Amino acid sequence: MKPYRAAPFAVAPLMDWTDRHCRFFHRILTRRALLYTEMVTTGAVIHGDRERLIGFSPEEHPVALQLGGSDPAELAAAARVGADFGYDEINLNVGCPSDRVQNGRFGACLMREPSLVADCVAAMKAAVAIPVTVKCRIGVDDQDPEEALDTLTCSLVAVGVDGLVVHARKAWLQGLSPKENREIPPLDYGRVHRLKQAWPDLPIALNGGLADVQAGLAAMGGEGLELDGMMLGRAAYQNPEILMAVDPLLYGAPAPVGSAEEAIDAYIPYVEARLAEGYRLNQMTRHLLGLFPGRPGARLYRRHLATEAVKPGAGVDVLRAAVAHVTEASARQVERAALESAA
Repeated sequence: MKPYRAAPFAVAPLMDWTDRHCRFFHRILTRRALLYTEMVTTGAVIHGDRERLIGFSPEEHPVALQLGGSDPAELAAAARVGADFGYDEINLNVGCPSDRVQNGRFGACLMREPSLVADCVAAMKAAVAIPVTVKCRIGVDDQDPEEALDTLTCSLVAVGVDGLVVHARKAWLQGLSPKENREIPPLDYGRVHRLKQAWPDLPIALNGGLADVQAGLAAMGGEGLELDGMMLGRAAYQNPEILMAVDPLLYGAPAPVGSAEEAIDAYIPYVEARLAEGYRLNQMTRHLLGLFPGRPGARLYRRHLATEAVKPGAGVDVLRAAVAHVTEASARQVERAALESAA
């Protein structure tokens, strides 16, 4: 296997959001970013409907499967399934703070069990030939982030982990909701830079609080050694158009599309194919609601999709009609500006 290099940019795994439809649309906006599945538990992968849970389109590559679990044998088995499906990377979730995850003894609570995390990674590494990485926090609850993150990293490096994605906040497992855990604990990018200084050969990507690609670049290049990559989550999902900056700024390649309208045009054949397979329109268009921020007609666009795409039998004409609210409003704005200029 070639030496692992962290992706300069990745879209974070987001529960209930980064499904295969979302990833396909994001791939239209950036050809190079690493895309992630939602977190999938080992039990679901081993015993569930695999095609429904982890199936993906070839166009999505490079794409990583994120697993949730804490049993080394089960994680190894699930990782093998992921590798057989063709995923480019397996990632272990050691950062999610939800009650459901804690009750299953995985996610952020594993920050307290670095030796178990190491056993899990070692088992997955032995089972697959693709990279195995970990996404973690800098600590949980009353842990000292300096000691907790170093202890975890030391254990993982010893078993050959291929890279870390570090959400630069603590997680509070009691007293804060998952949403509050994304916002209340203070960001500490410096802690991630100090981790890179201690392990300069370990690929490390930064996650947490990054508003766009430019903000990520600034955070990656702070004091000390530069980090190897960035991961954006909700910012990329809620405003997908920021992904059009990824290829030009991080890979020196042109953006695949020049506008949100072009992106939707490129998405429509995929939507038509999935509708023919029995998917509903809103399953695909819900990932487009963040387009056109601040543009005339954007509110009508969102309202049209929200009300019409959920109806039985809704087709791509609904999507085209929604986009027309924006194009027509923009044309009216241009016309008004021309009249005012001529007056």
